[in-house]
Amino acid sequence: MAHEDDKTIDQLNEEADIAADYLEELLDIVDYEGDIELGVRNDRPNVQIVADDDTDIRHLVGKNGEVVDALQLLTRLAVQQKTGDRSRLLLDVDGFLKKRRKHLQVLALDAIDEVNETGEPVDLDPMNSYERKVIHDLVREEGFKSRSHGEEPHRYVTIYLKSKEASDVDSIEDDDIVADTDERALPEQDPEMLHASSRRRHSIAEDFVKPEGTDIVD
Repeated sequence: MAHEDDKTIDQLNEEADIAADYLEELLDIVDYEGDIELGVRNDRPNVQIVADDDTDIRHLVGKNGEVVDALQLLTRLAVQQKTGDRSRLLLDVDGFLKKRRKHLQVLALDAIDEVNETGEPVDLDPMNSYERKVIHDLVREEGFKSRSHGEEPHRYVTIYLKSKEASDVDSIEDDDIVADTDERALPEQDPEMLHASSRRRHSIAEDFVKPEGTDIVD
C-alpha cells in the first residue's frame, strides 16, 4: 500500500476518477439534477457535486452537513475498494462547506471581540474537526490563541487572549491544531485544479449506493 504522502498526481487523479464514477452510479439511482467536478488540490483528490436546483440538492447536504459526511465516507470506501489504499478524498455538495466557513468566520470574530473586551477565555459550542480547524486558523490570523477540549462528539474550542499569561496555552496550541485536522473541507474550486470540469448530468435520490464488500461500523 502506498503511503498517502507518497502518492503521485496520477494516483490522486485516479482516486478522483473512481470517486466520480461511484457518484455517477449514485446519481443514476436518485432523482435530482447534478454535475460532478473533480481534480486534485493540496495533495488530495477533490470532488464536488453541483446542481442547478437548490431545493433538491439540500437533500444531499443534510442537517449541519451530516449527509455530506456520510456520502464522503461511502465514496472513500469505494475508492479504497478499487485501489487497496486509504483515501483522503474531500467531497463537497453545492458549496456547502464554503457557506459553512463564512458562518464560522462570523462566530469566531464575535468570540474574539468578547475575549478582547473582557480578557476572559470564551468557549464555543461543540464542533467537528473541520469546523474546529477553521476556528483555529481564524483565531491565529487575528493574533489570538485557541485550544480544543473534550472528547468527540462534544469536543469544543476555547479562545484566549494572547498574552504572556497564556504561555501554557501557547505551548500546546500547535499540537492541538494538528490533532484537529481538516478531513472535510473542500478548497474553493479553480479552473487549473479541475482535470475534468463537468461530468454527465444525472437524475439523483435520497438513498446511497453502498460499495460492495464494505461494512459501515458505528
